[in-house]
Amino acid sequence: MPLLTPLRFSWRRLPAAGVPVKNLGLRTVASGASSPSGASPKAFNIFDRDLKRKQKNWAARQPEPMKFDYLKEEVGSRIADRVYDIARDFHLALDVGCGRGYIAEHLNKKNALETEIPTVSVLADEEFLPFRENTFDLVVSSLSLHWVNDLPRALEQIHYVLKPDGVFIGAMFGGDTLFELRCSLQLAETEREGGFSPHVSPFTAVNDLGHLLGRAGFNTLTVDTDEIQVNYPGMFELMEDLQGMGESNCAWNRKALLHRDTMLAAAAVYREMYRNEDGSVPATYQIYYMIGWKYHDSQAKPAERGSATVSFGELGKINDLMSQGKKSQ
Repeated sequence: MPLLTPLRFSWRRLPAAGVPVKNLGLRTVASGASSPSGASPKAFNIFDRDLKRKQKNWAARQPEPMKFDYLKEEVGSRIADRVYDIARDFHLALDVGCGRGYIAEHLNKKNALETEIPTVSVLADEEFLPFRENTFDLVVSSLSLHWVNDLPRALEQIHYVLKPDGVFIGAMFGGDTLFELRCSLQLAETEREGGFSPHVSPFTAVNDLGHLLGRAGFNTLTVDTDEIQVNYPGMFELMEDLQGMGESNCAWNRKALLHRDTMLAAAAVYREMYRNEDGSVPATYQIYYMIGWKYHDSQAKPAERGSATVSFGELGKINDLMSQGKKSQ
């Protein structure tokens, strides 16, 4: 069963009333982007998507689910900052994996208009976006795509629904996320049980992300990394928060249970190796931020090879000329 993830589309900074819902081109089937050639379903079946749906539903039903939103709130605000760095009006935008609307919340705070950005929520699968080609001016996604089995296809879908000269701005967890937890569990399990299984989900490497975006059709790419460090009283409090976020491991090759003494040993290793001066333990979340544009003829193009009028050798003389100019003043 596919994971149905909240998607949110909105229009903003509009001089008029907005875009009618009937014109959005909602479809009940997958859009036209195709899977990579030769790829089989098993090749991308890394995560148990049905389990992930249950984990997220469980987290949403907790008495105080918003107390676990601190990380998604922070990254959502940074995505909103990147949107406002682009001097352009986006009439229609899509938020893939919007959750409780972390990006929209911060866009509303920064919105020069007094009215909130109107939004409509849709349940869909990131790998099968139910929208027609060339629908959105902007697509954003924050901390959702790391649970997608077929990330190349998901990026192709995002590219497909963007209008020409539209932009995708996304954030996902990077490969160094929770390295402290991963290392502590591996050391404890190896010592107590003679081997270890993966207990932290695999993440995409940053050097692969640019390639995947380019293969999906995006150009003028920007990929950068950042780290957010959060301090917890101990390892068990960290794991409780991960569960509350709906971010527990759902990889098919995960080990269902760990022995109690192994968990206690892992907590002790964690504290011994990474403890802060105040007794808390840090958890590192590495975030990849990505920006990619859909091609349009109006976009700037690189100059043709051999069209330069100044050589690199002549560029080296600029400092000398500037120094002479300052002396003559």
